[in-house]
Amino acid sequence: MMTDPNELVRNAIRSVPDWPKEGVTFRDITPVLQDPRSFRALIDIFVYRYMRQRMDLVAGVDARGFIIGSVLAYELNLGFVPVRKSGKLPFNTVAEEYKLEYGNASVEMHTDAVLPGQRVLLVDDLIATGGTMVAASRLLQRLGANVVEAAAIIDLPDLGGSRLIRESGLPVFTVCKF
Repeated sequence: MMTDPNELVRNAIRSVPDWPKEGVTFRDITPVLQDPRSFRALIDIFVYRYMRQRMDLVAGVDARGFIIGSVLAYELNLGFVPVRKSGKLPFNTVAEEYKLEYGNASVEMHTDAVLPGQRVLLVDDLIATGGTMVAASRLLQRLGANVVEAAAIIDLPDLGGSRLIRESGLPVFTVCKF
């Protein structure tokens, strides 16, 4: 019997109630990564989507975006670029600030991470409010990249992030919604 790869991935995601605080259900991708079948299905979903598109790099957002992004870059024979939380990169950086529920945060990249005109796929594990993805996209664009799409495993559409990303002009692809 053939299993739908998207359902295989969705069913492997663990829902943790009341974490990190009361009323929040955390969507944990760890079981997807631990199970070879669901991990392969996840990567294959992304590979099949992007294998015929002309791209130069995959940019992964700190930290779970590194896991998916680096494997995807390897499978697509592309370079990988980390988009890090502030203060984690050792070389010359450029930063982009974004709003959090209580305050601000920022993401950074090395100033030489992308070349003008390079086509970049932006990857993270989950889209909630969209702030991190929009900031990462702006950062890539400031360095001259053409961000092709924002991709994630999970979309939480009720939080409005995927809508915010689309409104910024960036197409969005996600494997499943909760």
